[in-house]
This record gives sequence, C-alpha cells and structure tokens, in this order.
Amino acid sequence: MLRSGRSDRCPPESGWEDRPPRGEGCGLGGAEAEPPLPAAHPSGFRRGASPRLIRGGSGRRENADSVAASPPRFVTVEELLETARGVTNMALAHEIVVNGDFQIKPVELPENSLKKRVKEIVHKAFWDCLSVQLSEDPPAYDHAIKLVGEIKETLLSFLLPGHTRLRNQITEVLDLDLIKQEAENGALDISKLAEFIIGMMGTLCAPARDEEVRKLKDIKEIVPLFREIFSVLDLMKVDMANFAISSIRPHLMQQSVEYERKKFQEILERQPNSLDFVTQWLEEASEDLMTQKYKHALPVGGMAAGSGDMPRLSPVAVQNYAYLKLLKWDHLQRPFPETVLMDQSRFHELQLQLEQLTILGAVLLVTFSMAVPGISSQADFAEKLKMIVKILLTDMHLPSFHLKDVLTTIGEKVCLEVSSCLSLCGSSPFTTDKETVLKGQIQAVASPDDPIRRIMESRILTFLETYLASGHQKPLPTVPGGLSPVQRELEEVAIKFARLVNYNKMVFCPYYDAILSKILVRS
Repeated sequence: MLRSGRSDRCPPESGWEDRPPRGEGCGLGGAEAEPPLPAAHPSGFRRGASPRLIRGGSGRRENADSVAASPPRFVTVEELLETARGVTNMALAHEIVVNGDFQIKPVELPENSLKKRVKEIVHKAFWDCLSVQLSEDPPAYDHAIKLVGEIKETLLSFLLPGHTRLRNQITEVLDLDLIKQEAENGALDISKLAEFIIGMMGTLCAPARDEEVRKLKDIKEIVPLFREIFSVLDLMKVDMANFAISSIRPHLMQQSVEYERKKFQEILERQPNSLDFVTQWLEEASEDLMTQKYKHALPVGGMAAGSGDMPRLSPVAVQNYAYLKLLKWDHLQRPFPETVLMDQSRFHELQLQLEQLTILGAVLLVTFSMAVPGISSQADFAEKLKMIVKILLTDMHLPSFHLKDVLTTIGEKVCLEVSSCLSLCGSSPFTTDKETVLKGQIQAVASPDDPIRRIMESRILTFLETYLASGHQKPLPTVPGGLSPVQRELEEVAIKFARLVNYNKMVFCPYYDAILSKILVRS
C-alpha cells in the first residue's frame, strides 16, 4: 500500500467506502451488486414502508395438506428497517463470497437528475463560501481548518497498525490546535499544508492514482485544490475498500455459511412468513417428481400398483429437482423463493444460457441428421457451424429479437455451409428437396412444442440432474446423445449451476430438511 516497496500499495481500481464524505458516495460495482431483494417482494422483505399488515399467506394454491400460513401481524417501520439492514448485510457478504469479480465503484449520478443537480448546487455553495472566507482581510480559516481535519482523519484511516512513523508525521504536521494558533496570529501557510497533504497522498495511493495525485501539484488556487484533493481521496477510499475486500474474501468464505444462516434466522424470527414461497417451491417439486416416478412405476397395462410399490422420494432428490425448476422459472409472474432470492439474477442468467443452448443444440442435431453421414465427425466443420449459429443467436433474449426470422436466416446459412462442405469432400451435392426439408425443420425449432427442441431441453435437464446427484464429482457425467456439439458449453453451465446449488444447500439445508420432512410424510 505504501510508496516504499510499491508492492505493498493498494491494487488499482478497488475500494469500499463506509461513509461518503461531503455527499460523495460509492456503490456496488456491476448489475449483480444491485440489492437482491426488490422492495415489493411478497416475502415481506420491504424497505422504508409505513406500518402495514404482513399476512402469512403467500398467494399459492392451498389444499388440505398444505402447511398452515403464518398468522397476520402488524410490523412497525423500525422492524422493517432493521430487517432491511439485516438483508443488506447478508446480501453483501453473499455477493463478496459468490462473485469473485465483486468490487465497489464510485456512484455516478445520472446526467440532469435531481440528485445530481442538488449535489452540484450544495457543493458549489460550500466552496463559494470557503472562497469568500479566504478572500477576506484578514482571511477567515474556520472552514479551511475543518477541511484539514477531515483530510487528516482520512489519511490516518489509510494506515495500517504498523505505520507508526507515518502516523506520527501526519499527526504532527496536521496538528489542528497548532494550525488554529497560526491562523489567529496570521502565520498560517495553507500552501505548505496542501503540499504536505499531496505528498502523503502520493505515498499512500494505489499506482492507478499516481496521475490524479500528480495533477494536484499543478493547481495553484487553494479552493479548487482542496476540492480536487477531496475528489482524489474519495477514489483512494474506493481503492482501500476493494483492497480490504480482496484480503478478507478467503476468511469470509470460511464464515459466510454460518453468517448467512444466522442473518436469515433473525429475519425469519421477525417475519415468520419468510419461508412461504420456499414451502410452495418444494411442495411443487415434490408433487411433480412424485407424479413422474408414479408414471414410471406403473406396471405394463397401466393398472395401478399396490401401495407397497409406490415410489418413495428422498429429500435430496426433491431438492435437486426443485433447483432444476428454477431454470424454467417465470420471473415476471412468480415470486422467487426467499432462500435463493439473492442468486435470482444468476439463476436467470443460467436459464437464458440454457435456452440458447437448447436452440443451438436442436439446430445442430437437425442439421447433422439431415446431412451426409460422417459430416458431423469433421471437427472443423462442426465447430464452424456451431460458431455461426451461436453468433446469430447472441441477442436471443433482447426484446427486438425475433427467433422465427433469425432461424430462417440460420437455415439459409446452414444450407450454404453444408453444400460447401459436401463439395469440398467430394460427396453428393445437397439436393433442393433436402434443403427445403432442413430449412423447415430449423424454422420449426422456434416453437417451444417442437419435438426436437423438447428432446434437447429434456436431455439438458437430465444431464444437470445427473450431475447434481453425482455430488459434483469429476469427471462429469457422460453427455446425452445429440448434445456432443455443445458439450463444452453445457459443462460450463453445469459447473456454475452446481456451485450455486451447493453453496445454497450449505446455508439453507436445515430449513429445507424441516419443510421436506412434513411434505414427504404427507405424500
């Protein structure tokens, strides 16, 4: 962190700010750092609301065997704010552990926004006031000395316990009592203080800030200089914060499971309905899985099996199936289960990747089935064709994307590539009739009910389920037939998915076990 040795200096572009000075702030870097609990989430995790009645019911379907909802109760503003703070702390710790790229960045207010205009007006008024005071005869240094005091505290906050020499140096030079006496006697030299402050900032800053600190030396007027000093100090706070985050991450990972579970338990004690959507999610997974197993257990002829032949479900199997259901979730219409809410954006991202893989796999399967046998075994051609289709599907989840139109383009491109490959191999040319059939089958993939698309989707989910059931052992399970062209992409998604699931299980498994023990007894 310090200039001496340079290897100890803060890494560039990182930081955490506990208290934004003078209206300057810092925020979580990236979309994934957004508060994971929306203000209107039906679980009751609401922020800044007036006292309201939180009902235990979750809006799910009720039946005679369902778990009873929590009784209605009033919640005060203080309880809501305390719950929000607990959720925020839990979400922050979770983000640091799960997101290896997590960092805090300075807040940049939108142009022409009310907040930015108010901030600029307030800051301008403050610095204008300081300029007027320093222009008086004799100059009034009251505000300037307060600023020096803030700068002193900020510089001291950058020091480690072992930096005794630097601490003494800062304390001695920026002695506020002595500075006040000098001001009263007309002997204060603000330029000398500014020169010392800039030099100390150069010693403590990260290499990425060297240029900003160097520019401070070119500013001769006191008020603009102090304003820029505070601006650079804000950046240095961000650097220090991210340096601290990178340092504590290994230690936080060891404690995060217990910490998140403890925080969630505190939330649950304040709001007993905080597991309603989890209960619904596990109930549906149990019912769906039981229905599947019952169908497979039916003897030939469709006659009902005896009670002793009824399939039994294990809690682990239900949990794994429930996680798979998150990859088919309707995020616009259904609330996400409370215990996985902090990872909703990650599950949604995986869901979008799998939808793209399903279309990609279906197109390649149709193409290789229609083409001359052996063409799919040519690695270069298969990889080239996959890249072409992937590029055309890149914007698949944008509102302006029209899958049917893009699949028409893909059909044309695929037929050209197949014909070119057959020509180079000396094989029989791709006939017009085959081209027409291939284009039609590729366009049919646009429908969610297309048999090929449904087969690919089913095989992908089967692969993920097998991987979860295997305990994430290496090597990964064998990829089902037809998925070989997208094996690498599928395995990457499977590893990300398994990591999310495994961590979530470690934190919330006691709650899942308690809920499933009641559900499975009833079933």
